[in-house]
Amino acid sequence: MSESNSNSSTSGIGFCGLLTVLFVGLKLTNYIGWSWLWVLSPLWIPLAIVVGIFVLVFVGLSLFAGVKYFVDKYKED
Repeated sequence: MSESNSNSSTSGIGFCGLLTVLFVGLKLTNYIGWSWLWVLSPLWIPLAIVVGIFVLVFVGLSLFAGVKYFVDKYKED
């Protein structure tokens, strides 16, 4: 029997890229009057969400570590 390698890889523009192309096209044809900040928002909003999640996790872990430190220090006294 022969083995078939079915390596499937997806390549394409993706949802955010397609939305960006659509918004740029609508902006350049003067169909929408949005600022460029919002036209390009499909590029930066997902990145902002990921960065926000990392910041929240970092702050949460820092608070947890700080509270644990002070609780342990209080128990020693």
